[in-house]
Amino acid sequence: MKNRIPNSPDFRFNNEESNTSASPEFDAVLAARLSRRRLLLGTVGAAATSVFGGAALTGCASTGGMAGAAGSATMAAPLSAMGFVAVGKSLADKIVVPAGYQAQVIYALGDPLKASTAAFKNDGSDTDWDNRAGDHHDGMEYFGLDAQGRPSSSATTRALLAMNHEATTDEKLSSFFIHAQGGGSTLPRAAAEVDKELAIHGLSVVEIAATAGQWNYRPGSAFNRRVTSMTEVRISGPAKGSAHLVTRFSPDATKARGTLNNCGTGKTPWGTFVSGEENWYGYFHRDAKDDERRGKKDKSVAALVRYGRKAGAASRHGWESAGSADQYVRWNNGALGASASADYRNEMNTFGYVVEMDAYDTQLAVRKRTGLGRFAHESVSFAKAVAGQPIVAYMGDDSRGEYMYKYVSAAKWDAADANSANRLAIGDKYLDQGTLFAASFKDDGTGQWIELSMNNPVIAANPDFEFKSDADVAIFTRLAADAVNATKMDRPEWGGINPRNGEFYMSLTNNSKRTVDGDMGVDAANPRYYTDKKGSKENKGNVHGHIIRVAQAHPADTAFQWDIYLFASEADADKGKINLSNLTDDNDLSAPDGLAFSQATGLCWIQTDDGAYTDKTNCMLLAAIPGKVGDGAKKTLSYPRPDGSSKQVDTYVGKAQTPDMLKRFLVGPKDCEITGLCETPDGKAMFINIQHPGEGTKMADVGDPAKYTSQWPANAGYGAGKRPRSATIVITKVDGGVIGS
Repeated sequence: MKNRIPNSPDFRFNNEESNTSASPEFDAVLAARLSRRRLLLGTVGAAATSVFGGAALTGCASTGGMAGAAGSATMAAPLSAMGFVAVGKSLADKIVVPAGYQAQVIYALGDPLKASTAAFKNDGSDTDWDNRAGDHHDGMEYFGLDAQGRPSSSATTRALLAMNHEATTDEKLSSFFIHAQGGGSTLPRAAAEVDKELAIHGLSVVEIAATAGQWNYRPGSAFNRRVTSMTEVRISGPAKGSAHLVTRFSPDATKARGTLNNCGTGKTPWGTFVSGEENWYGYFHRDAKDDERRGKKDKSVAALVRYGRKAGAASRHGWESAGSADQYVRWNNGALGASASADYRNEMNTFGYVVEMDAYDTQLAVRKRTGLGRFAHESVSFAKAVAGQPIVAYMGDDSRGEYMYKYVSAAKWDAADANSANRLAIGDKYLDQGTLFAASFKDDGTGQWIELSMNNPVIAANPDFEFKSDADVAIFTRLAADAVNATKMDRPEWGGINPRNGEFYMSLTNNSKRTVDGDMGVDAANPRYYTDKKGSKENKGNVHGHIIRVAQAHPADTAFQWDIYLFASEADADKGKINLSNLTDDNDLSAPDGLAFSQATGLCWIQTDDGAYTDKTNCMLLAAIPGKVGDGAKKTLSYPRPDGSSKQVDTYVGKAQTPDMLKRFLVGPKDCEITGLCETPDGKAMFINIQHPGEGTKMADVGDPAKYTSQWPANAGYGAGKRPRSATIVITKVDGGVIGS
């Protein structure tokens, strides 16, 4: 996630803008590229009909539930009204929830996952990080356990939380809060520091339980698990064995190490955890001469640039500088050896996928599901699994000007697979063979999912980047989406399925590079360009972001309709140009990011990761009663051009929001992001992650708690020391009722 504006501490490492592809209409691209390849008209016609035809694949309207486990339980009647009073904006260093609710910290950075691991001191001296909670708690899913410790879809008092540990609070290379004096700020990095940092990234699984209404995590549970950047994982799907994934560690390209910068999550219909690898590109280094060694016409050079690694680019933490051991050398992805099997020139190609893990089994290796494409993945939203129909998953690429994607499995859903004990084998069945699509949004409120495979003549005959196989498409997905002219979006982040009607929602967090005209000029699906002031600083583009939604007759269809559910905005902004959703002080927001629908209530929970409105309020969680595509109206926006003419953009705006339809439920502590929401099946306990509180603290001040911008959760009575920590909280109603009611 980490969608900060340019004056943010972590801006330079989460500011990718590698999509410089042109944006002509797709039909023109198709015609031009086919013409260049001189394909026969008859062949083109037959291919185009099979690839771009209306609804060759069929499915069923989705009624998915919380965070991707679509339709895993029967939803009670959705709420038609919310029973809490909206909380106000807050700049306090604490959790603010409505009257009648309580919040409790249960699991934070450094907490031990084994009984033999020492309690966390939180002073930079802690060790044994492979057996502690990682940093930057992010996406999270709930996996129930019955009283005997067996998987249960209905359990409400005992469960596993599987979560991402996206990154770390850093400055000048170092993850400074986990080091005693803040860590090294120059190269080479100390190996002991890097070893800690390698361990705090990845995933964790932790057992939790409620006794007399009080939730706690269980440090000695046999279910507890860490997956770090060093854990061996398996490559699965079309890219398995590809020459582009060959490394010194895996000459046959069947395995890799670790998962990195994990952001959003999802839950499969067969009960596994899936996690998206997001801003991994910044962890790698290649020197200024690497293009010459590879040969500037080598397609790996174009791919590296398109994925954010120009020759000479500095790495985020300098891990490659810590010594000659393999665990450090692998972060230098220059072509330094005699062949790909002698170095790590392809190591970056082993990141950028959806990874799948069985939360209930600590012994099974994590799979990298290459069939779902390689890009800056956020969450994965699964449409309801229907017997005899394909599995459908929606995804987004979290960078400015990147694309929205959909995956349709080749295998048809067998309801018996929902209860299989061999869950990762079921994942092999549905996620290793299928078809990936990218979204093209039209200005009439319709759109098309465009196939990304060698069956698409635009890709097979692409003159700009040679694709030889579907493995190439899986590894270089962004370039395939460029070729078919998918629509450049305003940072596609989390998605969710509305359980009332099966519509797919995706948060488009913001885009400071959106302009009136040009390569990323305003369009129907990304229609806002404006100036917003934070103090004396002006920010331009789509500063606050929006949430788009898609309706299809069947999830596997290629045609869709769309509108914009919510335009984020400050309440006092111009209602004719910026505050198009009519937001008020009870529900205004900036940078919608995390997105989840409750299976118990049908509420849409919107989480923010903001840097534009944080002079007025910390990041927040809002609850919404969603509507449906088409419940609003067409809106025409007009923008002046320098030559005195104007550009008009038609867009489709959902029903105006009112405080009884959308209201603020929670505000977090200073400098945090709100993320990773999941809940018990009965909706009576909600789990949320508070990521990177205090990230505005300077490395030089690590020894002076008075200078920390946050001391949460220590100031809430949790844990030792005063250094801020990412943490999981649980929210319940004082009367034991359903959240939101």
